[in-house]
Amino acid sequence: MLKIYNTLTRKKEIFEPLNSGFVGIYVCGPTVYGHAHVGHAKSYISFDVIVRYLRYLGNKVRYVQNITDVGHLLGDTNEGEDRILRQARLEKLEPMEIAERYTRSYFEDMDLLNVLRPDISPRASGHIPEQIELVETLLKKGFAYEKNGNVYFDIEKFKEYGKLSGRNIEELIGGARVCVIEEKRHPADFALWKHAEPEHLMQWNSPWGKGYPGWHAECSVMSTKYLGQPFDIHGGGLENVFPHHECEIAQSEAANDKPFCRYWIHNNMVTVNGTKMGKSLDNFINIKDAVKKYAPLGIRFFVLSSHYRSPLDFSDQALQAGQKGLEKIHQNFLRILKTKAVQKGNDSAFDEKIEQFRQKFIDEMNDDFNTPRAIAALFDFMREVNGWLDDGKTVAENSLNAIIKIIEETAGGVLGLLPDDYDVLGGKSDNNIAAVMDLILDLRNKLRQQKNFALADEIRNRLIELKIEIKDTPQGTVWEQK
Repeated sequence: MLKIYNTLTRKKEIFEPLNSGFVGIYVCGPTVYGHAHVGHAKSYISFDVIVRYLRYLGNKVRYVQNITDVGHLLGDTNEGEDRILRQARLEKLEPMEIAERYTRSYFEDMDLLNVLRPDISPRASGHIPEQIELVETLLKKGFAYEKNGNVYFDIEKFKEYGKLSGRNIEELIGGARVCVIEEKRHPADFALWKHAEPEHLMQWNSPWGKGYPGWHAECSVMSTKYLGQPFDIHGGGLENVFPHHECEIAQSEAANDKPFCRYWIHNNMVTVNGTKMGKSLDNFINIKDAVKKYAPLGIRFFVLSSHYRSPLDFSDQALQAGQKGLEKIHQNFLRILKTKAVQKGNDSAFDEKIEQFRQKFIDEMNDDFNTPRAIAALFDFMREVNGWLDDGKTVAENSLNAIIKIIEETAGGVLGLLPDDYDVLGGKSDNNIAAVMDLILDLRNKLRQQKNFALADEIRNRLIELKIEIKDTPQGTVWEQK
């Protein structure tokens, strides 16, 4: 059975969807005021694999991931300037131009990393009426209050505030972890709706005057609109446990008198020398810059080589290791794909090994989506298959097809580490390098048969100059890009 570490209960639990065969999952998406960086890659690759695996298990999954294009304010207390507005002023553009530019940029980066598009990508600015309705409900039920056009959630009225993060109200004293605003009843009360000054570029009419929603309201509204309440899984970065997710729970459960979400999944962060990678610390590398140096799927392998709940330290050496790990998978799979050591029928011994690998892979993924151990099982299986072929033994045709299929399902379908054409460069190729290399190697083998070893060696040496190494084995000639 699939077990998930639930942040809410602080333990691994057997996952049982609310409706058998259907899983609703909501993941906090990006605030689109800049290009995505490698820290974002860890989060969205991790949840991409979670969604892929839930589907691999036979579930219909509705994956909702929002776009925050209003209301996410600067500062640890989320009381500063709107991030979109600030970037619009810096770039001298309209706020919606900024949102459009970086939304497109985000999806371009995710496509490169082989991250599947969400089923629904709702925008905060497209759900203002629903957010106003949520605020009105909380006011009517006594969980919120209005001051000078601002509406705040009264955390002391919601007795379970802090149940996700483990914090209690007594800890949240004024001037300690939150900034003091005089009009608040409690310094930790959070904004549901913010008053907008006339010069504020992003504002909407509301019963409390012109303004804009608080950051937390959007996720409550969009998750329940498309998944209902309660829904199965809410995901996001570990840094969002408090205050963002804590506030989501409080306002959603106070408004609707029922649980908000059943399982909370949080990925850990990417660090640089032990410090969180982030734009505020200026220690990040954009995905667009990273893919100039590393294959996109090499970055994906780097992310999946660490458990989603573990921190992942960024370095050139770690990315290079990810690149090499990816190349090993691709080269091993290419060797299996190109093997001619087959015979008709089935091989019961290999059929058994396939099922052993399938079960091992499932067991590792069922243990809270343990991708590092799943990848290790994949390497072990490929090594065993290629060891069999290196010994000169034949594989039954049906068994070989089953080997290819299980690798496609696991390395490709679940882990997302196989591009469509299995190009060793790590991305989708337009130059059909595999077919070109097959042609070169066929010509070189003919030269060797004709004992024209000088020209055959020249081909080998010229390929080395192009960082392509060829090896002559008992099963034939193989190649690898360095």
